[in-house]
Amino acid sequence: MGVYVKKSKVLIAAMMLAVGLVSCKDIFPGNGNVPIAEYEVTIENVSESYPILKSGAFAVPVGASDPGAIGPGGAYEFEFTAPQGARLSLTTMFVQSNDWIYSFGEDGLALYNEDGSKVTGDVTSQINLYDAGTEEDQEPGTGNNQAPRQSGTDTGPADDNDNVRLVDKMDLPDNDEVIKVTLSSTSEYGFRVRVENVSTSSTLQTSEGGKPVPLSPGAWLVHPASQSALLFTAGHPDYGEGLEAIAEDGMPGELAGNLADKTGLTVPLSPGAFAVYNGDNPIFNEGKPAADNGLEEVAEDGMIDMLVSFLSSEGNVSESGGFNQPVGASGPGPLLPGDQYKFTFTATQGDRLTFTTMYVQSNDLFYSPVEQGVPLFSQGSPISGNITDQIRLWDAGTEANEEPGIGGNQALRQSGPDTGPEDSNPNVRLVNDQYDYGETSDRIKVSIQRVMN
Repeated sequence: MGVYVKKSKVLIAAMMLAVGLVSCKDIFPGNGNVPIAEYEVTIENVSESYPILKSGAFAVPVGASDPGAIGPGGAYEFEFTAPQGARLSLTTMFVQSNDWIYSFGEDGLALYNEDGSKVTGDVTSQINLYDAGTEEDQEPGTGNNQAPRQSGTDTGPADDNDNVRLVDKMDLPDNDEVIKVTLSSTSEYGFRVRVENVSTSSTLQTSEGGKPVPLSPGAWLVHPASQSALLFTAGHPDYGEGLEAIAEDGMPGELAGNLADKTGLTVPLSPGAFAVYNGDNPIFNEGKPAADNGLEEVAEDGMIDMLVSFLSSEGNVSESGGFNQPVGASGPGPLLPGDQYKFTFTATQGDRLTFTTMYVQSNDLFYSPVEQGVPLFSQGSPISGNITDQIRLWDAGTEANEEPGIGGNQALRQSGPDTGPEDSNPNVRLVNDQYDYGETSDRIKVSIQRVMN
């Protein structure tokens, strides 16, 4: 299971007792009834795995107070933060149609250049016009089943070709005659998107004369480059998750809601170290700077060797070790959602357990029990069951915090270990900043049971 353990006096004593080489009185002078037990601890990552980092809808035009379409000169704006490697997808209706949408396509728009700089400025050249394949097309700007003229939502016969596809733009205005999409920077990882209607009263030439092309409220999402085709797959039917409602009627609520269900922060946990001890916590003390014992290396980078080595030589630690291989895995690695680490040890009454594992989407946060550790016996009996209520999310105080899952100095995105500016508060403490890390019980589950031989 990828666990390496410090052999303790307690474990050796237990082995000697088992074969009858010594008695309890030999090991515990003056008391032949000191409880001793072997335990197995399971650490499970119970967080969700999400394909989308951020998502939402844009519906209220700039300068307006209520949702609505935008005509010539109108614009929508929305903002978000995004990490290196992220991409933006969006969709808005070409309102003078039965079911056409503007979109960046299946892969979305890269938000960062290869050199790490942010993409800003006019990105309209990467916008395309797609037919959602959900309703039979009529002449743009004239059809009675098109949003400006239809009797109600979701009207019109089904399309004979139900696949999402590029629109044949013959006799249609170029994309940049209707829509302009620009990106600007709002902070180190922040973006503002402006979707502007640049059509005029005669941009769309029809059998009834020239007409403008309104754009509808829409939906947007930020996702890793590894996740594509989240809105649609060209050459395949609409997913049935709300794209049709935008493409036919300019209504983003259904799609935005379904995207929200897939939006969140996926949080791996790192390999870690544990200790069974008496007295002071050997890993950290709340309100004091992290000792030079390897905690920083775990909390910032998920590297456990230094802390494992330190614990193996601590006088008040009877047993210690590391855990680095998920159950069922062929080698060491991080703990992804749904996976488990396990480790075992032997303890006597009065012993406590502590451990540490990194909240990987952070700069220096780690999960660990309360400072005093987990008592391993209760009223003389070995404990058993779920002990997650004794687990806390701690800030090691060694590196300044950035937004979880976004910061460029966090393990998944940094250029190397031990990068990032120092924290202005160097003390180990319960995390308390402006960011949302999720409930502990929604990220990690820790259980302990006695191993019965």
